[in-house]
Amino acid sequence: MTRSARRTRRTLQVTGASGAALLALGACSSGRSASSDSSASAPAKPSGTVTVFAAASLKESFTTLGRDFEEKYPGTKVTFSFGGSDSLAASITGGAPADVFASASPGTMAIVTDAKDAAGTPATFVRNQLQIATLPGNPGRVTSLRDLTGSGLKVVLCDREVPCGAAAQKALDAGGLKLTPVSYEQDVKSALTKVELKEADAAVVYRTDVKAAGDRVEGVEFPESAEAVNDCPIVLLKDAPNEEAAKAFIELVRSADGQRVLTAAGFLKP
Repeated sequence: MTRSARRTRRTLQVTGASGAALLALGACSSGRSASSDSSASAPAKPSGTVTVFAAASLKESFTTLGRDFEEKYPGTKVTFSFGGSDSLAASITGGAPADVFASASPGTMAIVTDAKDAAGTPATFVRNQLQIATLPGNPGRVTSLRDLTGSGLKVVLCDREVPCGAAAQKALDAGGLKLTPVSYEQDVKSALTKVELKEADAAVVYRTDVKAAGDRVEGVEFPESAEAVNDCPIVLLKDAPNEEAAKAFIELVRSADGQRVLTAAGFLKP
């Protein structure tokens, strides 16, 4: 083999080796790029604090869901503000910083959506039905809504602007009944507390609140309650300080796990 031929052969070998190296380098580079792209496109996990404004009737179940959320997403914290849905809606439209609003009725949710303070369309996640809460043992022998209209019984209702009060009035109208309570309360928990403290003989509240109270009260079903079932909607709020965590919390509420917690508390499926 001539010197020229050997030089040509060595040149081809070097060229081949260089080409292989370049291909390998390109493959590694491509792998890193794909990995980087995949990492960049992965959704960020929720973090930080999510603030939830929720109807008083949701206190027990949402507190449980808040703990579940924090366990599922370490590094997060759920802060709740519970109260009458109308008061919460007024706070939101007044500029109170919050991420999520869960209302006890579509009517109070409309206060927020009409003010364009919702980031999307509210979704009904549960329904709630009324029940009569009496003193333990039901000493007044209350068996119907009509019994509450009799003299001698101290009855408490929620304010008519509050979903439980509006529902109670609707049930009374369905039965053709009139009732003058000893007081109107600002939210369902306040109405129930009057019975728990024996300051009232009975209150018209939600079945979920009667269940949460345990043996401190006794519940009485009444047929007119079927005419006043409330849908409970939830929505992401406009300009939510923690949008990602807010969306994740709403997803948990509407998930199968969330629904199990809510139905166990006495809520009806939507």
